[in-house]
Amino acid sequence: MKRNWIITIVVVLLAGFLLGGSIVAENSGIPLLSGLLGTGASEQVQNAELPNTASATAALPMGVADIAEKAGPAVVNVEARIKVSTGMSDPFMNDPFFREFFGRSMPIYPESRYEKGIGTGFIISADGYIITNQHVINNADQITVKLTGKKQSLPARVVGQDYELDLAVLKIEGEGYPTLPMGDSDKMRVGDWVVAIGQPYGLDHTVTTGVVSAKGRPVTIQDRNYKNLIQTDAAINPGNSGGPLLNMRGQVIAINTAVNAQAQGIGFAIPINTAKGVLQELMNGQKVVRPYMGIRMLDLDEEVCAELRLPSDTQGAVIVEVVAGSPAAQGGLRSMDVIQKLDGKAITSGSDVQTAVEHKKVGEKLVVQVLRGGKNQIGRASCRGKNHTLTLTLAAKP
Repeated sequence: MKRNWIITIVVVLLAGFLLGGSIVAENSGIPLLSGLLGTGASEQVQNAELPNTASATAALPMGVADIAEKAGPAVVNVEARIKVSTGMSDPFMNDPFFREFFGRSMPIYPESRYEKGIGTGFIISADGYIITNQHVINNADQITVKLTGKKQSLPARVVGQDYELDLAVLKIEGEGYPTLPMGDSDKMRVGDWVVAIGQPYGLDHTVTTGVVSAKGRPVTIQDRNYKNLIQTDAAINPGNSGGPLLNMRGQVIAINTAVNAQAQGIGFAIPINTAKGVLQELMNGQKVVRPYMGIRMLDLDEEVCAELRLPSDTQGAVIVEVVAGSPAAQGGLRSMDVIQKLDGKAITSGSDVQTAVEHKKVGEKLVVQVLRGGKNQIGRASCRGKNHTLTLTLAAKP
């Protein structure tokens, strides 16, 4: 079995940087380059409400130019500055005669400078709430936002952020800002056309197009484990991080996050439904609480099926580890169980399990149907198994 396919099943909605704002990523052990700065202090906003997206459902397909024209004003440039210490120095000590006369024991003072990172964001409410990637503002001391057609940047503050999900909500003061409607990323199909807007390499409001290349991609970038990303061939480059990926109705269906460092036309975006699930908490400055099952698993393919002595066309995800004391353990799941259905819906991969858990809340029930076999002489699961239906109560991730 390929160990690098093992996924930790914990509900995380996750997506760096150097100076650039988009994560350049790699999958399955390939080195990924990241995109930008890091973690600002969060401030609470009281009684914030989610933007109204009801009108988005009635939107009709548009051309790319129409989408760019309509969506552009709500897409903003995000600039994050981090104060970096450059060591201790005294300008006089650079003079050899000064050092010769006064010696080398003179007091020296710290020097510092600001490093700038750039990214993208988009406005989701008329009173100035903005979604971007957490890695765009990670550890930033100063954050500013620049709107289309405006010469002056506006100061922004971090309202809420989540490192694991790579999501952040910023707030700028004012009213009457243009907004983007949010669509339904679950309804996107492989092959659907999409439009990306951002500021790659500082080239603001750059528009690129492509298709949804795949869904449910797991990607590991440094210490971030993304488990359910949308893959697209729309050009995404450093600076695009946090920008919208739009469907042909002009609705945000994902947040551009990472690109493959060793290939062209392979970009990744966080599904907007992932963000919707935690948006209220982020807007209220609250810590995101995630449900989890507490298992590690592998997708079933021909190789895994052969190892388990299952028919080659068996679909699902096989559990390779159950965390002690977890909802999975308490619910009766076992190692080598093959998950085939969750809440009555067929499971074809580990990403399906991840998505199902993401859509749940802590304390809710999850009905799991597994194929559980006997043991053969070498301890592997046998295809002579039976279906078992178990009910788990999802708990908060520790």
